[in-house]
Amino acid sequence: MNRLLCATLTAACLLLGSPAQAEVRKDRIVLADGHPTEYVVVKGDTLWDISGRFLKSPWRWPDVWDVNPQIDNPHLIYPGDIIYLTWVDGQPRLSLRRGVRKLSPTARVTPLDRAIPAIPLRDVVGFLNDNLVVDQDLLETAPYVIGGKNERIIAGAGDRVYARGEPVENISLQSLFRPARAYRDPITDELLGYELYKVAHGRIMAREPDTQVLTIELMDSKEEVRIRDRVLPNDESRIESVFYPSPGPELEDALILDVLGGVANIGQFDAVALNIGAREGVEVGNVFAVYNRGERIKDPVTGETVQLPSERAGELMVFKVFDKVSYGLVMRATNVMTVGDHLRAP
Repeated sequence: MNRLLCATLTAACLLLGSPAQAEVRKDRIVLADGHPTEYVVVKGDTLWDISGRFLKSPWRWPDVWDVNPQIDNPHLIYPGDIIYLTWVDGQPRLSLRRGVRKLSPTARVTPLDRAIPAIPLRDVVGFLNDNLVVDQDLLETAPYVIGGKNERIIAGAGDRVYARGEPVENISLQSLFRPARAYRDPITDELLGYELYKVAHGRIMAREPDTQVLTIELMDSKEEVRIRDRVLPNDESRIESVFYPSPGPELEDALILDVLGGVANIGQFDAVALNIGAREGVEVGNVFAVYNRGERIKDPVTGETVQLPSERAGELMVFKVFDKVSYGLVMRATNVMTVGDHLRAP
């Protein structure tokens, strides 16, 4: 479990580049105003929160982390540990000193406190495993529910439903998803994919090769299963908090596509869908700056319509990547964000 909650601190070696790039990063690392010289980690902290106490750009934590080889597993940070600021060759460094913690009275001694996550998992846990974005071909070829036992049109945990089609993967454990929306790029009008959300888990109990009918026993359900729900492999993965912050690529026309959850205005810790994905080189942990599109106003003298410059409104970090779409979590908001706001490398 500790590995699942390990800190982003191990990313330092991943973020090292050429000497020129290192020089640029060194010049850009700025300590936060009123930063402490040390901080005691408490329950409920995240690495992003802690780094924000020391750095103006919290996602730069891996660049200033100083690993102490004398500490057992320094990449796990627990409540009670002490983060302190030092200077090496004129540059800030953050180091770890273990705090005093009770140990569990078991044969295999482990800390009672779990390591703190990189970001607030409560705000993304539902989207990590329960949402998918698939292309049109997969949506059209995936098996679909045609009915339930005793001619039921809705079903839940413990019920049996029937689907038709060839399973995407030859495994018995499957999940049932419901199409939620189609994502289209607002600039190119390209169909980026269809978002699905999970409604139930099931197990294929029998198959009829001639009719391609699948008999599925529902193991648990979050919502009632309905006709036309799609059957896809159970891709349930353990909740990871291993996010390595890194600057996102500089992309043209990258923007916020939608808000996960349906709110109108976007603020801190809201999850959003982006019109960029693995195809554009986006990776989990990429950080982007969000810019509000400048307003268009009329020049009172010439009568011309003038586009005002965009203004920075905050930062977000990508936590899940699909082929042409990705999900991001707004980590800082200095202004209200909306769908259509543009993304830039931070």
